[in-house]
Amino acid sequence: MLAYAKDLPNICSLVGLLCAVLAIYYAVREVFPAAMIGMIWAVFFDWSDGIIARRMKRTEEQRLFGGQLDSLIDIVSFGICPAVVLLSYGHFSLWFIPGAFIVVAIGAIRLSYFNVFGLVGESTYMGLALDNNVIILVFVFLFSGLVGQAAFAVALYILLIVLAGLNVAPIKTRKLAGRWYYALMAYTLTMSVIYGWQLLVAG
Repeated sequence: MLAYAKDLPNICSLVGLLCAVLAIYYAVREVFPAAMIGMIWAVFFDWSDGIIARRMKRTEEQRLFGGQLDSLIDIVSFGICPAVVLLSYGHFSLWFIPGAFIVVAIGAIRLSYFNVFGLVGESTYMGLALDNNVIILVFVFLFSGLVGQAAFAVALYILLIVLAGLNVAPIKTRKLAGRWYYALMAYTLTMSVIYGWQLLVAG
């Protein structure tokens, strides 16, 4: 099993998983700037593993293994991780459990659907891709200090429920690739600097 895991694209996927685990850790500790850094880097490595895989010669078994590994990591990075952020920001109130469940459940449903049916055409998704949830969440979290904690917790709750609805909505969204990868790279570095600065100021 480990022989398949050491495939370069799969190593990239596992680094993304590490970022997601760190994001969960810091979210639980309510160090949200660090959690946001971990989450956006999880997206970056998720995009990177596909690019690496397409440029390598791989066996059919490596390709299938990588696809399953990527999907399982996605549910952690883009399902469980945002749910934990929501729970933690809501101080693990019982009122936030339904929202967290919806985020994780919709993530599992969407990934299962994609694993069976794939893209609509060559470069179109049915519904909003899960990684977009994190890209949006990381941006929205920049404004958490502009309103009270309770107000932002409600706004965060609503945002994640709306995004979950879009994830399974019968709408077509374009797969972001090509030059969008460099846009994501710039976005990841920019957000890392901003949230890193917040950590330095807070420390």
